[in-house]
Amino acid sequence: MKKVIVPALCLALFYAACSSPGDKSKTSAADSGRTVTGGVTSDNKGLEMIGTLDCTTCHAINEKKIGPAYMDVSKKYDATEENVNNLAHKVISGGAGVWGTVPMTPHAISIDSAKEMVRYILTLKNQQ
Repeated sequence: MKKVIVPALCLALFYAACSSPGDKSKTSAADSGRTVTGGVTSDNKGLEMIGTLDCTTCHAINEKKIGPAYMDVSKKYDATEENVNNLAHKVISGGAGVWGTVPMTPHAISIDSAKEMVRYILTLKNQQ
């Protein structure tokens, strides 16, 4: 009997904790964890990707480390698809000169992953 009740209770508690009251069909971008900046939409998937790679070795959200703070990047570049594309290619190929002489190393990730991370970074401007 305990083998049935305990998992059922855990499942019910999990469901209650993860669900929210109200009509879910009316959720906005802010309610769903998505952010829209300058027509560029991002969600926390970009932040999750940043956390799984070596990005935080050189970057932080609000402070300059070896490379610029993500907040400074978001202030420098408008959130346009052209900038997302250009910055994603820079993440993949690496480079130097825009933020100083220390080069950013190339990253072996897909263009879609790089774009998702850049989209997240460019939405930080609105989260001050």
